Amino acid sequence: MQFKKYTKQRHNSIQGLRSLKDTLPKNIKKVINKRGQIYSETLNNWKFIVGKDLFKVCYPKSFKNANKFGVGTLLIMVKRGHEIDLEYSKNQIIEKMNTFFGSLVIERIKLTSFHEKIAETEKKSELRSNVTNKKYLKKINNVNNEKIKKSLMELSEVFREK
Repeated sequence: MQFKKYTKQRHNSIQGLRSLKDTLPKNIKKVINKRGQIYSETLNNWKFIVGKDLFKVCYPKSFKNANKFGVGTLLIMVKRGHEIDLEYSKNQIIEKMNTFFGSLVIERIKLTSFHEKIAETEKKSELRSNVTNKKYLKKINNVNNEKIKKSLMELSEVFREK
C-alpha cells in the first residue's frame, strides 16, 4: 500500500477508504463525540455511579442530550419491584454523574420498569429437552451438523403439538 498525503485531511492516511471521523468537519465531530461519549462513559462506569446494590437491578437504556428547549435526560431500565430504591437515589445519581463529567450533563432521570424473563426461558429449554423420547434425543445429539440437529428438534416439537 502506498501512503498519500491528502491536502484536505489533517492526518496522513493509507490509500483507500478513509474513516468517517476524518472526513467530518471539526464542529460536527465535537458534537458527535460529546453525545456518544457521555452515554458510553456512563455505561462503562455504571457500577461506580449507582453502587453494587442498584447495579444488579438497573441499567441505563438511553441518554438524551440537553438542547435549548429540553434538559439532559437519562432513561434507566429497572427490574419490577426495585423502582422505589432507585427513586430515592435519583438525586445522588444525578450529582455523581455531573461531578464525574465535570459539568451539568443530566438534570432529570426517567425510570422504566421491566419484568425479568429468565424463568420463562428456562422453562422453554426444559420443554425442548422433553420433546422426544430419550433414545431419539441421544441420536439427535450425536448428529454433527448443527442445522440438521436444529431442524430435527423443530420437527419433533411439531409432532408433539399434534
